Amino acid sequence: MSPNPPTDATRTPHASALFADLYALTMMRAYRDAGMRGEATFSLFSRKLPDKRNFFLAAGLDDVLTALEDLHFTSAEIDYLAGLGKFDDGFLQELAGLRFTGNVRAVAEGTPVFPNEPFIEVTAPIIEAQWVEALVLNQIQLQTILASKAARMVLAADGRRVVDFGSRRAHGCEAALKGARAFSLAGISATSNLAAGRRYGIETIGTMAHSFIQAFAQEREAFAAFLRSYPETVLLVDTYDTPRGVARAIACARETGRETRLAGIRLDSGDLDSLARESRRLLDKAGMHDTQIFASGGLDEEEISALLEAGAPIDAFGVGTAMSVSEDAPALDIAYKLVAYEGRGVMKLSSGKQTLPGPKQVFRRFADGVAQGDRITQADECADGLPLLAEVMCDGKRVAPPEPLDTIRRHASQSIATLPAPVRAIARADPPYPVTISRQLRAFSAETERILRADSD
Repeated sequence: MSPNPPTDATRTPHASALFADLYALTMMRAYRDAGMRGEATFSLFSRKLPDKRNFFLAAGLDDVLTALEDLHFTSAEIDYLAGLGKFDDGFLQELAGLRFTGNVRAVAEGTPVFPNEPFIEVTAPIIEAQWVEALVLNQIQLQTILASKAARMVLAADGRRVVDFGSRRAHGCEAALKGARAFSLAGISATSNLAAGRRYGIETIGTMAHSFIQAFAQEREAFAAFLRSYPETVLLVDTYDTPRGVARAIACARETGRETRLAGIRLDSGDLDSLARESRRLLDKAGMHDTQIFASGGLDEEEISALLEAGAPIDAFGVGTAMSVSEDAPALDIAYKLVAYEGRGVMKLSSGKQTLPGPKQVFRRFADGVAQGDRITQADECADGLPLLAEVMCDGKRVAPPEPLDTIRRHASQSIATLPAPVRAIARADPPYPVTISRQLRAFSAETERILRADSD
């Protein structure tokens, strides 16, 4: 990690109070008009895992809490809303003084989560809880899908370093930076992006692109020039002919001086298995047994796993597009649903989208240090196992300072390590990790459904 931790000046920019869907504000006005100011609980969860995935890795909570603590409408934002012609002056005046004053319960960042388990539950006056829907969904959805993808890369690499090369392919600058944080949380070793390094204190890595090699008349000349500037470095050897590039890198490192050390070579194209084997042979023949082989070029977790299973002598990987946009599963089936209002259980009965009523807790059971399964319960139930949701915000304020990224990273690593081996595998686990619903929650759900259906007759 970088020796310079993030400061207030480098933390995530504050969110706009207008980062909300229009329907949130029209509902907020209608709640006000109907005199509805009671306490509501909204639960954020994902209904199903993407194909091939075995777990989610929770991420994004820190940005949610940072945003909620400071969320307010500026005068310019109120003027914009006034110009829409949808809101009366009294409502706009109320918005001008609106702050989030609610409570938040959540699973810790870096915790594996499974379908229908809450990531976050927000309890606040219904106007406030409705206001933050899009913001909470956006922050959790983006960072969780990226952290979950990155965790698969780390598992596939089996202890070898994986570096984030994906910022240029991410869906915008802010997504790239938050992605770098999510990747680091999941165990990615470093990032190529300097802004992410500065904001989050993540180690940054990078040496050269093909353009540097091409700018010189000869590959050997390019290598020699770079080694003079950076005597201990990684050289990109596949611009023209990879085996010849490796031979030239070896020769230049020897010729430049005793202080020079070829720390590694990077392979960015071609048959990485055979090229890595030939490169290792050439390096070992030259006595450069400590020179590492770094592979990149359109890699994903399945390709990394296949290379290592084949015995390719690769020491580290650079991953870009596949991770930065979670290429195989770019979005979660995630929802933020009302589950209680003024103490009354609320649920959705739509086909295929039925929800569980009331605030909830999740208990994770272990045997010999291995997670055996989860049980979703009502929030006030007691059950065997470790409760996953804890209060992280009370009356609109954090209950504890933000955790350092290194601490979250360790928690993620330790939590993933407790999952059964099939759940940590790249292939889909069969059967999947078991998640059950408590008898008490099932009974409450059935009674809530009975009342709702009776009322609709």
